[in-house]
Amino acid sequence: MSDAAFVPGADPVVLVVDDADDDQRLDQCLARRVPELSRARLQGLIRAGHVDVDGATVTEPKRKVKAGAAIAVALPAPEPSNAVAEAIPLEIVYEDPHLLVVNKPAGLVVHPAAGHASGTLVNALLAHCGSELSGIGGVARPGIVHRLDKETSGLLVVAKSDAAHQGLAAQFADHGRTGPLERTYRALAWGAPKPVEGRIDAPIGRAPNHRQRFAIVASGKPAVTHYSTDRRFPASDPIASLVSCRLETGRTHQIRVHLSAKGHPLLGDTLYGAGFRTKANRLPAAVRERIDALSGQALHAAVLGFAHPVTGETLRFESPLPPDLDALLAALDTLPADAPGRSRF
Repeated sequence: MSDAAFVPGADPVVLVVDDADDDQRLDQCLARRVPELSRARLQGLIRAGHVDVDGATVTEPKRKVKAGAAIAVALPAPEPSNAVAEAIPLEIVYEDPHLLVVNKPAGLVVHPAAGHASGTLVNALLAHCGSELSGIGGVARPGIVHRLDKETSGLLVVAKSDAAHQGLAAQFADHGRTGPLERTYRALAWGAPKPVEGRIDAPIGRAPNHRQRFAIVASGKPAVTHYSTDRRFPASDPIASLVSCRLETGRTHQIRVHLSAKGHPLLGDTLYGAGFRTKANRLPAAVRERIDALSGQALHAAVLGFAHPVTGETLRFESPLPPDLDALLAALDTLPADAPGRSRF
């Protein structure tokens, strides 16, 4: 958490530059001291004239600051959200005045964007708790502090109050290094990773030649995934495996990129596993049908744990595989020991 609480529309919060940030960029200094606000958000506040240094407004994020300087940061009152409340059913597994945890189905987009102006999780949340929304992100809307891909199902925490948004954002920015933040996914992948458990540490950024894809690139953001193989189908020379992945960071498409880079893209993933379509055609009909029935990649956010940002209580939630992934798992379980494995595809 930062040195003081930020409340949209309230008086500015004043931070004094310490020796560690002497001669650092203003945005870098604030990013370290105010982890609940993204660096992009802080840069936007600076450019919009909401940050003063020693009483003078500064609009250049790269302006250097000196130890002892007083930085005043004001969060403007949130703008009304353009999103419209929609009565979309939600599976809420926990709720209190500060936050809620939902079990998101595959196919539900988290936030309105180009091509998805309605029918999103945010639209549903506006209908559910529209009068209790966090505005720290600049717009009066549910505090989305982390996201799941459209076709990824599972657990997602949403802030309802500014205090919850600040605390949750700080935990996600810390990646669980100093707290109980826990994010574990279950995935059905082609083949089986070797070794059976390990740590993938590879930076992720936009793929150079495909704007919808991400890839392991030297200039990407740090990304770390811990994985373990739970089951193999069949046990020897496996066609597929059930893999648990624990995130140490939370980059876009992180698990999909990391596992595909090891040669084990997720079943149903047409973006990163297109090369496995012909291999799927050689599987028994019962398995093919279950893969074809998937709306996207076989990935589920199964475990979510964090410290309650207001009470400090450690909360932990588990979600079983949804019916389509559970049915695929059952079909894979019927594969005979002499089924064609990876090496014989």
